[in-house]
Amino acid sequence: MRATVFMRMTGMMLAGVMSMAALTACSGSSKEESASTTAETSSEGGVLRVGMECAYAPFNWTQVSPEVANGDTAVEIYGGGGYAYGYDVMVAKALAEEMGMTLEIHKVEWDSIGISMDSGDYDCIIAGMGRTAERMLSYSFTEPYYYRNNCIVVKKGSDIENITGLSELAGKNVTATTQLGTGWVPLLDQIPDVTLGANYESTAEVFMALSNETADLAVIDIPTAESALLTNTDLKIIIPKEGDTFTGDEEMTNVCIATRKDDTALRDKLQSAMDSIGLERDKMDSMMEEAISVQPAAK
Repeated sequence: MRATVFMRMTGMMLAGVMSMAALTACSGSSKEESASTTAETSSEGGVLRVGMECAYAPFNWTQVSPEVANGDTAVEIYGGGGYAYGYDVMVAKALAEEMGMTLEIHKVEWDSIGISMDSGDYDCIIAGMGRTAERMLSYSFTEPYYYRNNCIVVKKGSDIENITGLSELAGKNVTATTQLGTGWVPLLDQIPDVTLGANYESTAEVFMALSNETADLAVIDIPTAESALLTNTDLKIIIPKEGDTFTGDEEMTNVCIATRKDDTALRDKLQSAMDSIGLERDKMDSMMEEAISVQPAAK
């Protein structure tokens, strides 16, 4: 009787030992698979996670298919919702390829683009962002990946469509607008006798305000204005003459890539890639002309 009980207990103990060994073996296999996956990801260079509006043509926009008129391919937006293309995407694709990384585009509203990066949704911003002194307190920036000039946009047929400089706006009491949260906002105060109108979340809303005569003029950059005129044919671009234009607007001409303030490693990696692909001004201008020509509105 006791011998039988002893044999049963011994069998149970052996079974337990064998089960533990099997679990240990499985655990080891899982760790090996995890290590293998990590090593594979590392060898591929990882993922370049980029935040942008996908609604700021010609820098970035959303389209329904991956096909682009120049033969390139738009990038599927992370989480769905179409495909992203434009100058920013062209630059992001070139940098990701140079760094051996997979590109991931995250679509985000402009007013939360910095907050979302700080929270870890993505790791850098390539979104037509000007490098301002205020922003440099919160983020790290590369050197410019594009240089833009600013302009005034008005409605055709208005009594200010033929002005050539800011001084000619004296006594006109124009209502001015621009995009919220940008370096163009403080420039509005330089317009003589200006009435500050509502500013808008997107540049599309800015141009709509001009078409609807909610505002008399907008301050914006030339590429964005040229892009808007492809569909808003009732608008006109005015580039104020030298000596009668905005001052202190240099910050908005420097379009740079932003990373989190402490992520200087990624900033430097991006800068190195920019240097390697030779992103000089002539190449920037050529790429921007191409972006404007292939945006959906141009067709």
